[in-house]
Amino acid sequence: MPDHDQDLIVYFNREFVPWNEARVHVFSPFAKYGAAVFEGVRAYWSEQRGRMLVFRLREHMERLEVSQRIMRFDEIAPADDLCAATIELVRRNSFRTPVHIRPTVYVDGDGGSSARGPIGTFITAVPRGTPERVHEGCTAQISSWERISDRSMPARAKANANYNNARFAGIQAGIDGYDAAIMLNSRGKVSEGQGMCVFLIRDGVAVTPSVTSDILESITRDTVLTLLGGMGVDTAERDVDRSEFFAASEAFFCGTGWEITPINAVDGTAIGPGRPGPITRRLQQVYFDLVMGVTDDCPEWIAEV
Repeated sequence: MPDHDQDLIVYFNREFVPWNEARVHVFSPFAKYGAAVFEGVRAYWSEQRGRMLVFRLREHMERLEVSQRIMRFDEIAPADDLCAATIELVRRNSFRTPVHIRPTVYVDGDGGSSARGPIGTFITAVPRGTPERVHEGCTAQISSWERISDRSMPARAKANANYNNARFAGIQAGIDGYDAAIMLNSRGKVSEGQGMCVFLIRDGVAVTPSVTSDILESITRDTVLTLLGGMGVDTAERDVDRSEFFAASEAFFCGTGWEITPINAVDGTAIGPGRPGPITRRLQQVYFDLVMGVTDDCPEWIAEV
């Protein structure tokens, strides 16, 4: 753990506590079975406004409520409470740098794998800048690991245990010399990356797998669709075949952690010229101007601290 984390404050079961005091018992269903749901939220320091800006906080917390219902928790941590706690957490930590915020609702106590309570909550916020891959682009592998289906572990719940599926794909991609993985669903159609959504550009149209392709219903994906529309770029949400990457002029991942990351090559074959394309670059500029408060577009998406 980085040394600076020791000085951070964590929201833990309705209290704000020092980092090292936020602990969950090893025998909890959370620790034993991954019985928890979470969100990833970004906040950025805005030089123009002199404030931290939390991006689409309300939408993330409302999705967290849905995840809790899908997981059959016996009580629901409400979005209003978690939004207020997140704002206060960012304020108490006095951030002046981009941060990644992780609200989690988990099954505490000492129950078995089907336990539905008691429910605990925590929110962490740690400094995290934009990775170099966002600027340079990345390479991706079509994974041999199949994306989980809604009949097994519903992907639209942002559940901790679901991410073992992406973990296998990501590890294999790294071993094979790639930066990331792209997963296919049980029908052989493109689903998503290892915890991020994927877009490709074909004949000037931005194409992305539909919400029935066993993807997480990504808030960043929704953001990108809105921004592309504002840029005058047509979009399509549909089934996507893996071979379409070889006909694409551009491709990119999007997500809270991945932001807007260009894909330069898939399975060793260049996408277009093998470098970030013009639509992706324009989208990045619009996205970062928005989340950092350079522009005043979509004010309802910004929570100032």
